[in-house]
Amino acid sequence: MFSINRELSFIKNRKIFYIISITLIIIGLSVGFIRGFNFGIDFTGGTMFQIDMGQEVPVADINKVLKANNITADVVHAGEQNQEVIIKTVQAMDTAAREKLLNNIYAEFDITEKAVLSVEQFGPSVGDMLKENAVKAVAIASIGMLIYIIVRFEWKFGVAAICSVVHDVLMLIAFYGLFHIPINNPFIAAVLTVVGYSINDTIVVFDRIRENLGLMKKNQTEELIDRSINQTLVRSIMTSLTTIVAIIPLFVLGGETIRQFTLPLIVGITAGTASSILIASPIYYQLVQATGGPKYKAKKSKSKV
Repeated sequence: MFSINRELSFIKNRKIFYIISITLIIIGLSVGFIRGFNFGIDFTGGTMFQIDMGQEVPVADINKVLKANNITADVVHAGEQNQEVIIKTVQAMDTAAREKLLNNIYAEFDITEKAVLSVEQFGPSVGDMLKENAVKAVAIASIGMLIYIIVRFEWKFGVAAICSVVHDVLMLIAFYGLFHIPINNPFIAAVLTVVGYSINDTIVVFDRIRENLGLMKKNQTEELIDRSINQTLVRSIMTSLTTIVAIIPLFVLGGETIRQFTLPLIVGITAGTASSILIASPIYYQLVQATGGPKYKAKKSKSKV
């Protein structure tokens, strides 16, 4: 475990952190809205084929056939020894288009129509419902965390924590908008995971601030918060780094579906760690300054961070 001998000034440089975060979010969201977010079949609707190829066929070979038919789709392996492929198009294909694509696949890979295990059509209404439920899930989680933090700490901590969570979600969406990465169901699961992980990291910093409140003298809010962040800095960085190191092998070695879940986790955990240190605590500081100083002083906690 490494240590930091010199205390860093986070509150003093808070405006720099705000500007960097807001700039990144605006750029990512602007590119996403102008170019259009890359919503997958789970959100746009489309057609899904599951075909038994009889052997493991490279995804690149399947994509060649799809490209020849001007079809954009996600292709993943399935079944024992990856002998099956699942093709998810983002276009709703009619009967003629489906038959044309399947005939090309039969001819290219020397299989028959018996190899087709299933063909399913998804309407855009399903995608709209998923978007609505995803927003509701994040909102309910945020409200629940806000209530808990207000009861456990005070409202200033709660507001600062929710601002941090919103920052993480927006940063994740901006990242996907900027790099045009497909957004599917695993993305929603990853967002909810990141929300929980981020709030936990933020609570650790806030708990240390609360412990130090009993030692605070008048007009020492900035020094106290900086000291609290520095006291938990190594813990926050090392915990997140350890988690990311464990996820990276899944991202590299896992299939396409696993990557759709692990990529937003890596990005979200990174953003969550940064926001817990650089966003949440400075926002709490500004709320304290705006309301005339902290009014809550808890007994010293025996917990160790």
